[in-house]
Amino acid sequence: MVSERVNRTAKFRIGQVVKHRFFPFRGVIFDVDPTFANTEEWWLAIPEEIRPSKDQPYYHLLAENADTTYEAYVSQQNLLPDDSTTPISHPKLDELFTGQENGTYQPREFKPN
Repeated sequence: MVSERVNRTAKFRIGQVVKHRFFPFRGVIFDVDPTFANTEEWWLAIPEEIRPSKDQPYYHLLAENADTTYEAYVSQQNLLPDDSTTPISHPKLDELFTGQENGTYQPREFKPN
């Protein structure tokens, strides 16, 4: 029996600006799960022809499109680096990041109470 080796190494990093491979939105990564950690209903709602594997990193994004801002949960296979220089304008950006340096948002340091 040959076992398939799965690569769970995150390709993107917290603070990096990315865009979706199929849908017109972009965002900044604020967290990453080594494998799928959402509901089965959420996963099944993705069209089957583009439904990603669960056994890969999934990213939490402060996302935006032409109409709105929101939080998105996206598989690694459906993300691409966003090389545009347009800043992200998500209202929660200042809660999680201090600013941008060399195209990457710098995470705030959270201190325990």
